[in-house]
Amino acid sequence: MPVRSIPSEVKHEVQRIVDSFNKNELAACGIAYAASFRGRYLYLGTDDGGGAQPICRLEYTGNMKRWEFAIYKYSTDRYDPEEWWFPGAELVDGTVEGAMRAGIEAYE
Repeated sequence: MPVRSIPSEVKHEVQRIVDSFNKNELAACGIAYAASFRGRYLYLGTDDGGGAQPICRLEYTGNMKRWEFAIYKYSTDRYDPEEWWFPGAELVDGTVEGAMRAGIEAYE
């Protein structure tokens, strides 16, 4: 049965992961990831001071190591779970960290 919404304890853990990634891997880049949640989805975007830019959407499956990934395609203005021809696709491993690494590679 699909998860209807992301539990609050998972949201807190995701925010901790995003904050740690920003501090340890992006601090020198001048950009940072921001997380937002809607239903069973986690939306990750970056902000370089000029406003948030969508990067990817993750669907919570009930397992923190098995998120479903969809890259944001600017050409169609939507998230595409079928698109796997982008730089960094090999970094997607089902984790939030893997999704952030793939997103940075895709939209460097």
